[in-house]
Amino acid sequence: MKGKTSEFTGKHYPLRSILKVAGLSSAAWYDFRPRKCEANRQRPGPVPIVNDVELLKHIKEYLLHPEFYGEGYQKIHARLKSKGVRAGKNRIYKIMKQENLLFLGRQQDGSTRIHDGTIKTQVPNQMWATDGKEFRTRQDGKCWFMGVIDHFNDEIKSFHLTTKFDSSAAMEPLRVAVKKEFGSLDKNVCEKLGLALRADHGSQYDSKAFQCEVKFLGLEYSPAFVRSPECNGIIERFHRTLNEQIFAGKEFETIDQAKIDIQDFIERYNEKWILHRLGLKSPNHYKKEFYTKNQT
Repeated sequence: MKGKTSEFTGKHYPLRSILKVAGLSSAAWYDFRPRKCEANRQRPGPVPIVNDVELLKHIKEYLLHPEFYGEGYQKIHARLKSKGVRAGKNRIYKIMKQENLLFLGRQQDGSTRIHDGTIKTQVPNQMWATDGKEFRTRQDGKCWFMGVIDHFNDEIKSFHLTTKFDSSAAMEPLRVAVKKEFGSLDKNVCEKLGLALRADHGSQYDSKAFQCEVKFLGLEYSPAFVRSPECNGIIERFHRTLNEQIFAGKEFETIDQAKIDIQDFIERYNEKWILHRLGLKSPNHYKKEFYTKNQT
């Protein structure tokens, strides 16, 4: 805004001179200058390609047939992005919260000790972990899932189901994983690889037979600390995922029936399950990126 016009010169008085005569600072002018109506102000930035109505439709369509049960808004953001639906994570969170679509069922459980992440490795096949998880079927009663997982990318290398959790059964997934990864079960096949095996202090793993098998294959044995489940937290966390996705939602008639569903889940898990610590990538995707970046 310009000052008033002088009757002598026909020119506008400078605004600063007017304010000076009135004994006001320039800030006074900025405090009282006209403002646009707040109701007519538009949000800064470009108009979203997908409006809120369309975005909500995409979210609901995905939730009708999700890859996995109970995914949070960040994983849904990644899923929609892979399908070509571009929208910010905060926007997806806001819409899901307004529509009561956020997953709130998971509760904090287990040890109250904070895991510091030191058991996660920076390269593949540096540390594997193995452990057993109990489940039940109608005909077979108590059964056990035993798996081998890589601490690098949470990939399930192998698994075995049994109704008798002993040292012999505990060796099965380890043998399968070694044969699959290194092509042999010969003596000391893993000796020069620097591969360690993490396990807890269950009688199956502390047994002489299991320890001899680990030594025969050339693995370095890395037992978890007593009463410290976080030391074996990678596979313990997978067990929780397995329980949420498979055991909590279905009752199996036999162990063979359970094996079909678990096999299908693990294949999808390795290929499509996305983890926050992997930058919202799946175990297989993360490993492929690692080898691509480190090709010599």
